[in-house]
Amino acid sequence: MQHRLIPLALATLLCACTTTVENPVTGKAERTVMDERSELAEGRKAHQQVLAEYGELKDAKLQAYVSEIGKRLAQHSHRANLEWHFTALDSAEVNAFALPGGYVYVTRGIMAYMESEADLAGVMGHEIGHVTARHSAQRATRQQTAGIGVLAAAILGAVLESRGIGGAGDLAQQVSQGVAAGYVAKYSREQELQADKLGAEYLARANYDPHNMVDVINVLRNQERFAAEQARAEGRGAKDGEHWLASHPTNEQRLRDITEIVQQVRQQRASYGDDGRNRYLQAVNGLAYGETREQGVTRGRNFFHEPLGIALMAPAGWKIHNQPDALVLVNGEGNAGLIVKLVPPQAGSTHEDILRNGVKAQQGRTERLTINGMPATHFSGTRQTERGQAQPIELTVVTGPQSRHYALIYAADEAPALQRSLRQLKEAESSFRAMSDADRTAARPWTLRAVPYPGGGFRELAQRSPLPNAEAQLRLLNGVYGGGSEPRAGQLVKVVE
Repeated sequence: MQHRLIPLALATLLCACTTTVENPVTGKAERTVMDERSELAEGRKAHQQVLAEYGELKDAKLQAYVSEIGKRLAQHSHRANLEWHFTALDSAEVNAFALPGGYVYVTRGIMAYMESEADLAGVMGHEIGHVTARHSAQRATRQQTAGIGVLAAAILGAVLESRGIGGAGDLAQQVSQGVAAGYVAKYSREQELQADKLGAEYLARANYDPHNMVDVINVLRNQERFAAEQARAEGRGAKDGEHWLASHPTNEQRLRDITEIVQQVRQQRASYGDDGRNRYLQAVNGLAYGETREQGVTRGRNFFHEPLGIALMAPAGWKIHNQPDALVLVNGEGNAGLIVKLVPPQAGSTHEDILRNGVKAQQGRTERLTINGMPATHFSGTRQTERGQAQPIELTVVTGPQSRHYALIYAADEAPALQRSLRQLKEAESSFRAMSDADRTAARPWTLRAVPYPGGGFRELAQRSPLPNAEAQLRLLNGVYGGGSEPRAGQLVKVVE
C-alpha cells in the first residue's frame, strides 16, 4: 500500500537481534527481527500516530460496520487469535493499509469507490493477508540484514514532514517526487500475490465471492485510466496516482495472476452469499466525498479553507495537494512548488521573530510587502538546519485572518527549477487572500448519496452534479467507467451532491 511513514521507536526497531518464529501461513520457520510480541508493540504505538496523522472518521455507525466486516474476515484468517482493529480514516485518499499486529485501515476515499460490501471485504482481506503472512516483519528483517535499518520497514509509505516550519527547507527534495509526498515503499511481487491469495481465501471462508478481489482491482485500475485520460486532456504527462494501486504492481500479468487465483479458490464452494450491495450503499450514504470543511477543499485550481478563512489559486498547469500539515502547489514537471504552512504560535508573534526563531534565517535579503491587504515579509537567503549547516531558502511570511501567521515557502529540487518557476510561484503567492462571500459559496463540501438510477442515466445525473467532468466521474464512482453493465432503472447508484 501507499502510506505515510509513521515514526517508530528507534530503540526497539534498530535492535539487530534476530529470533526464529513459525510463519502462521506457511508453517515454515523464518529468522526475524520482529517477533509477534514486537509486532503487537509497534502496532499499538503506530496506531495512535496513524490516528493523529489521518484522523478517525467520526461516524460510529460506519465504524462499527467496517469493524464487523473486518472481524468476520479475521476470524477465518491464519491469525484469528490476534486482537484485530479495523478503522475507517477521515481521508479522501483512495487508500488502505495495515500495521503489524492486526491494525487495518481503510479511508473513506477508497470506500467511495467500492461497489458492495464484498468489494470492501476484498480490500480488507488483502490487508489482513499482509498481517497474517508477517510481511512487515519480513521486510524489517531483509532491510536489517542489508544494513539499512528498519525504521522505515514496518510501516510503508510517504511522509510530508511535520516538524514545524523549521524543517520546511528539507521539503525541497521531496517536491521532485510529486506531491512533496516523500518515499513510497512496495511489498515484493511475491508478497502481493500471497496477500491476494489469502484475501481471496478469507473472502470465501466468510461466504463472500472471492471474485470481488478481481472486481476491486478493476475498479481501481479504472481510476488510473481516468487519471491518464484527464492528464492527456490537460496536456500533461500522467503520473502515478495517490491511491491503493499506486504502490502495487499494476501490470496485466498481475491481473491475470489474481484471476487465476480466484478461479482456484472459487472451486472450494458451490455458491456464496450476496455481495451486500444495497446494504453497503446505505452504509456510505451521507459519507463526505473529497475534502471536508475542516481539511479545506480544492475546487479546480482554487483552494479554500473556511475555518482558517484563507484561499489561494494554483497557476495554470499546477496541481494542489492538500496534506494534513501543509498545502503544496506543485508545477507540472513535479520539480518545484509552493508549500503553505500555518506557523505554530511558539515560532513567534512577529515576522522578525518567526524568521529568526522558526525559520532560523541567517544571511539574506528581507522585503516588506502587502498581499491582498495582508502584511507580509519576503526573505531570500540562508537558514541554519538542525545540523548547523547553512541551507538556501526563500519564503514569505504573511499575517492572515484572525492574526494567524503563514509561511509560503518556495521549494524545488534544484536551483534552475526554482528560477524557471519563479514567476508562477509569485503568481500563486499573490493569490493568497482572506475568503470572500463568493469563496465561501464555492467552498461547500461534497457528500456521497445513494439515489435511484434515473431513466436519463448518468447524463441526467451529471446535469445536477457539482463534479467536473461529471458523467465520467459518476461512471467511475459506480464501477462502469471502463465498461460493464449499465445500472437498471431504479437501482441505487452513488452520486455526489
